[in-house]
Amino acid sequence: MALLVLQLPSSNINHVCSTHLPTYATAKTLLLCQKQKHHGQLRCFASTTAATTSHSEVQRKSANYQPSTWSYDFVQSLRNDYHDHEVLQNKVKKLDEDVRSMINNENSDLLAKLELIDEVQRLGLGYRFEKEITRALDNVVLASNSKGYNERIVKSLHATALSFRLLRQRGSDVSQDVFNSFTDEKSNFKECLRRDVKGMLSLYEASYLGFEGEDLLDEAMEFARVGLEDHLKSHVSKSVAEQIQHALEVPLHHRMQRLEARWYIEAYSKKEDANPVVLELAKLDFNIVQSVLQGELQEMSRWWNNMGLSNNLTFTRDRLVECFFWTVGIGFQPQLGHLRKQLTKVAALVTTIDDVYDVYGTLDELVLFTDAVQRWDIKAVRDLPDYMKLCFLALYNTINEIVYDTLKEKGGNILPYLTKAWADMFKAFLQETKWSSDKEMPTFKDYLNNGWRSVSGTIFLVHSYFILNQTFTKEALEGLENYHGLLRWPSIIFRLSNDLSTAAAELERGETANSIHCYMRGTNLSEEHARKHLNNMAGTTWKKLNKERVVNRMFGESLVETAINLARIAKCTYQYGDGHGAPDIRAKNRVLSLIIEPIPVLDERDQIPCLPK
Repeated sequence: MALLVLQLPSSNINHVCSTHLPTYATAKTLLLCQKQKHHGQLRCFASTTAATTSHSEVQRKSANYQPSTWSYDFVQSLRNDYHDHEVLQNKVKKLDEDVRSMINNENSDLLAKLELIDEVQRLGLGYRFEKEITRALDNVVLASNSKGYNERIVKSLHATALSFRLLRQRGSDVSQDVFNSFTDEKSNFKECLRRDVKGMLSLYEASYLGFEGEDLLDEAMEFARVGLEDHLKSHVSKSVAEQIQHALEVPLHHRMQRLEARWYIEAYSKKEDANPVVLELAKLDFNIVQSVLQGELQEMSRWWNNMGLSNNLTFTRDRLVECFFWTVGIGFQPQLGHLRKQLTKVAALVTTIDDVYDVYGTLDELVLFTDAVQRWDIKAVRDLPDYMKLCFLALYNTINEIVYDTLKEKGGNILPYLTKAWADMFKAFLQETKWSSDKEMPTFKDYLNNGWRSVSGTIFLVHSYFILNQTFTKEALEGLENYHGLLRWPSIIFRLSNDLSTAAAELERGETANSIHCYMRGTNLSEEHARKHLNNMAGTTWKKLNKERVVNRMFGESLVETAINLARIAKCTYQYGDGHGAPDIRAKNRVLSLIIEPIPVLDERDQIPCLPK
């Protein structure tokens, strides 16, 4: 065995071991560093077998992750035939035409048209009628600029707030000044408005579409929240109470769309004035989309099973179904199947390699792995321990395949952009490992600046841009490289949502850096104050993200919607705990309601099984 002795001051030894080790590693050898404190030397032993020896001798941590809730056989047994049922397809086609006619009806009342659009979108049908809805809302904008604008809109808080929300949702820069008529001479909302429950609900939901600096919408949010809480204390009907509680729990704008559709279908079916045609279409559409999702999940389950990572790396979280669920939150529409499947691969690899950094890998091994990814060199695999060889090759082959398919179908080499995004994330992972290894608590600013990169949001959005677009502009590519605000804001929301739910578990694993504890350390304030600060920061970041929908023309509307949906699924996943790493009954029920169990709608003549047998 060759011996290389580097004479170094003792103060530099840790730095070399943790930072410069790859400089001394060749493609054929792994350098193992041993500190000789009493001689002030760094002894590096080069050996082709050192990686295996080191791996077997190191004391490894364990997070004791629970096994997957969803077995491979169960996923493969799922059978929902709605998508291929000819009778149902004909029925849906007829219902689709009827609803389209309702939206296109130029003689309908303006408020009724707005309420129909809102119902269609909340029921999960908006993707079916995008052109019709866009045309109808364009007419609303034109009408609002005319002298004869519908008096019911101007005088009704519900109508004004609904119009404002629908227009902001689609990227229109409608002014908050539309609410000025509902304030008094001191610019406070009129107290008499509190009696209007419908108006309060609409105002509350609209206020979450605000931008930074829109103080009137901030006041509207607080005014409506207090008003709704007061109504809960009064004798409102059960259905109204459910709507209020649902809104106060999480506002509509922050909710995962497909889960909201399932909830709203049930709530809407209880309304006395529910449109039966729209409701029937919503139920059938939900089940048809679910059938599509089941087929995709089964395909991804076979891919993951063939990868073999979960069997070989037993210390990692096996969360294939949760990864797929995450991608449904990013985009549920049937035409986005390719996006979901590619992002499921991304999510599964992120989850696995995150556990390598957080739980299993040593600092020296992780330095080597990070360097290998940064160089994107297949020769680097020789220097890695066996378990890391699996991770690197799985990542290398999967990403190269995505790059090849993109080059073949769209032209343009996207490899530099994908490898940069992965390398930057792993460098952020490594920084967190170093903090943990050194028992160091970074400043809140330093932690968050690293944390929005390590949370993986940018990985999803960089991949999404190339999947969703046929051509790639120079401006957009530069925006991806420099992590434009459209990538940064949802990643910050993702990071804060994650930390608010996983702080305790991370401390148990020995991880010192978390936004809650970094903030507490820097301010000497309580955990309660820290959590309040983080929630306020998330709210401010949402306002920045809302602004991107109106002003951003760099990446296209599809990526803007994807970015917003990323923030939504993060909120959903971590709302009551770690729904990804440690899924509880709530997390299981979310998967059941969205992917496994159809909505009962059919009579016996249709002969469609509602549940897998």
